[in-house]
Amino acid sequence: MVITCLPSPAACAAVMEAEDGLLAGLGPGKIWAEMSTTDADEVRRLGALVEAKGASPIDCPVSGGCHRAATGNISIFAGCDRATFDRVLPVLTTLGRRILHTGPLGSASILKVMTNYLATINLVSLAEALTTMKAAGLDLATTYEAIRISSGNSFVHETESQVILNGSRDINFTMDLVLKDIGLFDQIAQDNGVPLTLSPQLVAMFREAVDTYGAREFSPNIIKRYEEPTGLDIRAPGFPAEMVDDEPEEPGYEVRPAR
Repeated sequence: MVITCLPSPAACAAVMEAEDGLLAGLGPGKIWAEMSTTDADEVRRLGALVEAKGASPIDCPVSGGCHRAATGNISIFAGCDRATFDRVLPVLTTLGRRILHTGPLGSASILKVMTNYLATINLVSLAEALTTMKAAGLDLATTYEAIRISSGNSFVHETESQVILNGSRDINFTMDLVLKDIGLFDQIAQDNGVPLTLSPQLVAMFREAVDTYGAREFSPNIIKRYEEPTGLDIRAPGFPAEMVDDEPEEPGYEVRPAR
């Protein structure tokens, strides 16, 4: 089994298709696991080349944040036939915690960019909410707790809001990667004739942010879009500079959808 986890579809294609690339070493009984967040059509294209070698492809991107990836407390989506999934499940339950068989090759990549779109929408809404509360004279630590204990809470709030308020904005994820992922989601919607409202605005926002703050700026610094025109400082004492996964370890397992 060989795993790729790379920052772009182009990078993966280069690694796979070079003269001495991974495709050259694949053959019957071997498995290629693509763990990048990438384009489903490109995964299917490379998957066909893998199958032509007699090997089996699977797209299995991870979700849950870099701090959870470091501890193995991560979710993994797996797109492939069931027989291949059963073969790799022992590996995936070692690498991650919650493993979901999503369907055929490419399905995991589609679902992954959907989840990153949702996380990004949440990040921007939190940036707007925190800035508005500061402008209205509310204490930001109290605001954080109000969101945390309410129906407005989310995974993104409990992670990214904390590093926003600390001021480090270090979630170990950058604006260029956000733009790639939400762009892939927006393309899926366009390809399927879905007239979205928020998605095109989000893509335009992060395209502008990349131009303004730089491709490698941490994504939570989208808050600057609101701090700079208002002159407000969206920081508060008592919040961590980076996230640490403190959940107890437990064995990985397959998540089965209700039928």
